[in-house]
Amino acid sequence: MSKSKRDYYEVLGVSRSATDEELKKAYRKLAMKHHPDRNPDSKSAEADFKEVKEAYETLSDSNKRAAYDQYGHAGVDPSMGGFGGGFGGGGFADAFGDIFGDIFGQAGGRHAGPQVYKGADLRYNMDITLEQAAEGYTTQIRVPSWSNCKTCHGSGAEPGSKPEKCPTCDGHGQVRIQQGFFSMQQTCPKCRGTGEYIPKPCKTCHGSGKLKEQKTLEIKIPAGIDDGMRVRSVGNGEPGINGGPSGDLYVEVRVRPHPVFERDGSDLHVQMPISFATATMGGEIEVPTLSGRVEFPIPEGTQTGKTFRLRHKGMKGLRSSLIGDLFVHVVVETPVKLSEEQKKLLQKFDDSLKSGGDKHNPNQKGWFESVKSFFN
Repeated sequence: MSKSKRDYYEVLGVSRSATDEELKKAYRKLAMKHHPDRNPDSKSAEADFKEVKEAYETLSDSNKRAAYDQYGHAGVDPSMGGFGGGFGGGGFADAFGDIFGDIFGQAGGRHAGPQVYKGADLRYNMDITLEQAAEGYTTQIRVPSWSNCKTCHGSGAEPGSKPEKCPTCDGHGQVRIQQGFFSMQQTCPKCRGTGEYIPKPCKTCHGSGKLKEQKTLEIKIPAGIDDGMRVRSVGNGEPGINGGPSGDLYVEVRVRPHPVFERDGSDLHVQMPISFATATMGGEIEVPTLSGRVEFPIPEGTQTGKTFRLRHKGMKGLRSSLIGDLFVHVVVETPVKLSEEQKKLLQKFDDSLKSGGDKHNPNQKGWFESVKSFFN
């Protein structure tokens, strides 16, 4: 303990029975008074400010304050190796307890037994079609599994031998680590928390007690699942440690691109080519859907890019009973590889359209007027 250190209560100018609010009020007042930025010409301001800060940080912590009240500066000085015989002889650590126990979930940690851990999760990538995503899909997959080693019957020890109490942690599964004046506990590095070690590991399983195999699982993909979503299979991951629960299996779904449809949530989109004649005079066309083809009327004078909406011809939502829509985007197809006779007929037809003025090409008229207005 440094003899030059003043009593923390004296530093803050409060009594030993001061409340938390009184401590905070005194600290704020003194911190403002001694802050180096407010005292640029003072050589002692920085040291005074640090002294006030140190005093408040100690007394505002209930654990540190209790240690300070009982042992003075030695109770909170990390450079001190112990008090009244150190950690092993019923000194301060035993009287005050393991301050860090709650942090690691090990209150009363020196008496704690082997810790259990959940096994690691596994991932399985599955590709499905858009139709399977729409209707739902049930399939079987092969995944890793673990069974007890038949040579050692799951003990991990060579036949004729058995696990022994770990000499490092004396069978507790935990070891105490001293850091300055305090101590913490952590999992024993030799036995990994089991409290036992295997002097002669089984040659078949190399001391793990388990062998990796394969098993078949039935996986149900729900209707409406989208690309990138996951299906969880509880308990089908890697086994836990020290009797802990097994991890889970996550099936990551990838929906393959469809040659006809594009998906947007529960809605579908399709590009539908139609002939020049059908777009001009109208008519019936067959539109593909996930459930088959449907007849759809195309009105006279349909332009390319026109979108029609077919209600409830999309996909079911994953968490909804509602079915999305199918959006049909019309693309008027230009005739190609015409014969000479067809070209003459088309030219004659075009001349007849021009003789009718602008009534046959309303969009063209509006476009030319916009261009003319732009350049003028």
